[in-house]
Amino acid sequence: MKKIVISFALVVGALYANAQTVIEGTKLTDNWSIGVNAGATTPLTHSAFFKNARPAFGLEISKQLTPIFGLGIQGMGYVNTTSSKTAFDLSDVSLLGKFNLMNLFSAYSGTPRLFELEAVGGVGWMHYYQVGDGDSNSLSSRVGLNLNFNLGEAKAWTLALKPAIVYDLNGDFNRTKSHYNANNANFELTAGLTYHFRGSNGEHHLAAIRAYDQGEVDNLNNNINRLREELSNKDAQINHDLQTISSLKQQLDEANNRQPVVETVVETETMRIPEITVTFKQGRTAVDASQLPNVERVATYLNRHPQAIVQIRGYASPEGSITVNERIARERAEAVKSILVKKYRIDARRIAAEGQGVGNMFSEPDWNRVSICTITDKQSR
Repeated sequence: MKKIVISFALVVGALYANAQTVIEGTKLTDNWSIGVNAGATTPLTHSAFFKNARPAFGLEISKQLTPIFGLGIQGMGYVNTTSSKTAFDLSDVSLLGKFNLMNLFSAYSGTPRLFELEAVGGVGWMHYYQVGDGDSNSLSSRVGLNLNFNLGEAKAWTLALKPAIVYDLNGDFNRTKSHYNANNANFELTAGLTYHFRGSNGEHHLAAIRAYDQGEVDNLNNNINRLREELSNKDAQINHDLQTISSLKQQLDEANNRQPVVETVVETETMRIPEITVTFKQGRTAVDASQLPNVERVATYLNRHPQAIVQIRGYASPEGSITVNERIARERAEAVKSILVKKYRIDARRIAAEGQGVGNMFSEPDWNRVSICTITDKQSR
């Protein structure tokens, strides 16, 4: 009992040590392998060891679940050396469990060792191809070792020597009263070649990931918090700058959309009467729809006073070059004249339109985007 307890403690300790290794490449599609086996089998007792040996061939598909434990399905066929109706007189299909003893008692480094020792155990189904009628089936059990040599830099191939004992669990049970009877067992010795498929981690095997200790984690968390604080400060500065930009943009839009003053003046012998204001937007020479009523008021006066004439002087604000401002000032005066002639049928000879370039009538430069219309009533002179 004491030995059992000690052995159990050793196994638990080994498993705990392995638990400290973090691995990757454990998806369902990872760590599959396929292999072929070839060798010989011979009765374990009451027979000449080599004289009664028969060839054995097999195919095996496996999946490694952890660095310690894997599962496999193996099918073996044994060549008949006596008269029989088939080339094989026995087949055995087994479900196997594999325990990597090297990784069990020593931590897995992330790469398979050149040499590894596996313990193998499993149960299966035997089928006997007998002469004549009446094939028979039996349960089987397999125990053995795999002496694995992992080849190549990528460890994609494994060459193994596989000694095992295979029990026929149903043979002579009524007489021996034991399923595991050496008289109903064969010794099997095969060599196997296995290919390990590449997994999601890019390797042909489980790979170890470095686990950081708590000190490293705390240091990383401190750095993250510091970066978050810096980012928060940057965000505050960006928000302040965005507010400043928004305020400046609003001021610019207000300046661009501010209506320049266009003064309409009626000049008589005794006084000059401001009548209408027509405005233009920055850089524009077309009369805005909101200013058409003002132009109509000029036209109404001219229609009511056939002797009256109007002088339209266009101005520009100081933005831009002199050449551009002179053109804009001239076109603004012509735009008002064109509406009076085309829409209100005012005789063009009663209208004088000219550009005056950059205006300086007002202290605010933007206010000088004006066209001043002066009406002169000839009858009053």
